[in-house]
Parts: sequence; structure tokens; C-alpha cells
Amino acid sequence: MGQFRFFTAGESHGRGLVAIVEGMVANLPLEEGYINKELTRRQQGYGRGPRMKIEEDKAEIIAGVLYGLTTGSPIALFITNRDWQNWQEQLSVSPVEKEVEPVTCPRPGHADLAGVTKYGLDDIRPVMERASARETATRVAVGAIARRLLEEFGIAIHSHTMAIGRHHWEQGETSSIDWQQVEASPVRCAHAELEKAMMAAIDEAKANGDTLGGIFEVIATGVPIGLGSHVSWDRRLDGRIAQAIMSINAVKGVEIGAGFALARLKGSQAHDVIEPSPRSEAKGLPWQHATNHAGGIEGGISNGEDIIVRAAIKPIATLASPLPSIDLRSGEKVKAHYERSDICVVPAAGVIAEAMLAIILADACLEKFGGDNLKETLANYRNYLRNIS
Repeated sequence: MGQFRFFTAGESHGRGLVAIVEGMVANLPLEEGYINKELTRRQQGYGRGPRMKIEEDKAEIIAGVLYGLTTGSPIALFITNRDWQNWQEQLSVSPVEKEVEPVTCPRPGHADLAGVTKYGLDDIRPVMERASARETATRVAVGAIARRLLEEFGIAIHSHTMAIGRHHWEQGETSSIDWQQVEASPVRCAHAELEKAMMAAIDEAKANGDTLGGIFEVIATGVPIGLGSHVSWDRRLDGRIAQAIMSINAVKGVEIGAGFALARLKGSQAHDVIEPSPRSEAKGLPWQHATNHAGGIEGGISNGEDIIVRAAIKPIATLASPLPSIDLRSGEKVKAHYERSDICVVPAAGVIAEAMLAIILADACLEKFGGDNLKETLANYRNYLRNIS
């Protein structure tokens, strides 16, 4: 990642989660309440497990902000794990006198087996704790900082659930999305009848000790033309977005725009015709694309249309009815380890993806427009718009 980057630390049941954010301009208004609103959205969603009833995720800003404004220095965030009080012995930083029973039965589909093998561990616990999706709380907090910057450019980001299990919304080209309805939906679905079917499918999976995956879509509006670049592979905006979304726990597929559907079309059908239109005058440009199969990115560069990203989430690997596995100590066939977990995380994953997309777009904006303080950056942005209009 370029100018705007971050690092996280912490375990799922440890004392807390930490994030260090570097590269944010000075004088950006930022308050803890803004960040915590996004953390609350991540905790919601039908199918979440009992852990979300324990935690009350709130980020504490401990550096990089003074009197409600960023200072240009690294921003440090801390999120307390309330469940830490129940895990102090298992996750003690210091040696403990009592022997702690190790976890030795890896879960198929999780990082357990590969992790203990790679790091030469006798206990799966350290892998479980860090590979857990609990870490994404810090990403949502960082993404809130990025989103706060993007608001200054008029960029907004939303997500919604397109599928859970076999229940899928066949969204048409002209389908409009009521974002208020999405935010009110327990599964973040814009289709009321499909929402009921999705919830029923989650209930059925829970009753059977199983889990469900699905598909979410993230849309960024107001993105200016010219973010990213075609000149080097690692500067291509779509590549950066795909990597960020793919890094979210349980994501196994990413597409931008029409994505895989384009493979079935002829070139004359797949590409977005360019035409003059008064509609684009609001953007300062005398043209528009007739469609948006490209998902707002062509040649690794944003083209002024909405950026549209979809991702497929596999079912969570921790099952209440565990799959067969082996005990790494004895080599015998056993049931995989089980700890409380979610049944379906697709709605929450969409919120996490909003954060990751915000991080990439904030980085791309800072890369494009530069500046050390908000006033300077926005002046560069407005001058760019004048030059291309």
C-alpha cells in the first residue's frame, strides 16, 4: 500500500486490538463517535454468534488526533475485548504455572493446520486467535478514518447482500437500491421477500449445526476519473481493490463490474459505449458510459462511473456439528475443534468490505492529489477537476 497504510495487532480473545494508521493528512475532522458508528454496523447482522452479544466495540483514539482534528502523525487506535476476562489464563503474555490444555484438532477450511505446520507450533490456539475474523474490527475502524476523508471528495460507499445460500437476488442493470432499507434489514438485503427467505435459511443451518455463505456487493459513488494507473501492475486500481477484498476472512472470489458474466459475452456486448450526455455535466465532463459493465475501472484507472465490487463468502469453517479431522498429537481420527461461532457473516462481511474499499480509495486519492493537510489536498483536487473539464 502507498501513502495511506495501516498495521493491526491483537488476538481474538486477547486484551484488545490495536491499529496504527499512517499517511493521513492533517486537519481532517475525526471523532471516536464516527468510527464507533461503523464498528456497530459490523457487529450487526442476522446469523452472528453470541460473541457479538458480549462485545461492545468502541475504538479509543490514543494518538494522532488533537481537539478533533488529525495532526498528520500516525493515528493509534485501541479496541478492548470485553471477553478477555474469560481468557486471561489461556492467553497470558507471561508464563503460567498451570498447564493450559492445547488445541490439537484442526478445523477443515480454517488456518489451523497450515498455520501450526508453518510456524512449528504444538498448539493451534495462537493461529486461531490471530486468523480469527475478530481482527476485522480494526480494519473497520481504519476504514472509518478513510471514509471520513473520502466524504471530503464527495465519495460515498455502501454495501448490500445479494445472496445467502441458494437465495440470490438477480439484480438488473436498472435496479435501484434503497440504502435505508438495506441498513434496516437484518441481513442487509434490499429485497423484502428475499430477506425472509435468507433468514429462514440461516435458521435452518443453525438448527442443523451448519453454516452458510453468500455474496455481497459494494458500491462506491462519486469516484473521480483518474485514480490508479495502467503504467505498472501494482498501481492498477482494480488489482489493489481485489487484493483488499480477497484479504477478508472467508472471501473466496472477487469480481469487479459484470465480472465473470463478461466471459459469456461478445466484445460488442461487453464494453461500455461512450456517449455525450448532459447527465455527466455535473461531473464536469461532457460524456458518459452507456452502461457500467467495467464496474467503474478501465485499464486499472477509475473512469468516473460507480465502482462496483462483488465477493463470494464461503460458509464459516467452525461448525457446531464439527467435520472429521485428526488429533495432531495422536494422529487419530476425531471431530474438529469447536468454539462458539457465527452461522452466517455475509452481512457483516459487506460492512468490512466497505472499509477495505474505503482504505484503497483513500490511498489512491492521496496518491493522486497529495498534500500534507486537508486544505492543500482539496485544493489540488479542485484544480485537477478544473483541468480535466
